[in-house]
Amino acid sequence: MIHWNIAAIVGVPGVGKTSLCISAAGVLGYRYVNYGELMLDVAKSRNLATNRDEMFNLSIEVQEYLWKTAAIKIKDMQVSSNKILVDLHGVDRSNIGYIISLPIGIISPDIIIVVESSYENIIQRRKSDKFRERKLDNLESITEYMNILRMSMVAYSVIYGSHLTLLENDDFEKCLNELIKVLSESY
Repeated sequence: MIHWNIAAIVGVPGVGKTSLCISAAGVLGYRYVNYGELMLDVAKSRNLATNRDEMFNLSIEVQEYLWKTAAIKIKDMQVSSNKILVDLHGVDRSNIGYIISLPIGIISPDIIIVVESSYENIIQRRKSDKFRERKLDNLESITEYMNILRMSMVAYSVIYGSHLTLLENDDFEKCLNELIKVLSESY
């Protein structure tokens, strides 16, 4: 068993991690934080952006500021919350390449759960998203992104001693049950 306070649930856009996190947090009574939404809240409070598209078109320096500020807010949440599920990509794509978006050095998740899914399911989820317009990447692009994410999280877990779990989300209920099992078997 692993003692944990912060679990990072990571995955490429459209893999289903947000739905999984919200459902698992509800079942287990844990605190849920969407990292991108927290960053956007910070951006809005400083009149830097009104939506995610605007936020991710800000300079890399401003995005880094938002990223760090959101991470500090999560770190502060640890004082009042025993178990926090942090929903984030883990790695983001930018015009300069891939960027690790796990806030290394500010918060250190005890558990990293990488959620993966088939290309077809990712594209279907992106197409059916009613809240945001999502990019419909090709198979090669999504495969590369998932490989970069997996390698990055493996390296992070080795360096920082985080427990690492890979979950396949091609069947939501099955994946949700596996996620709940991983989170509840750890204390």
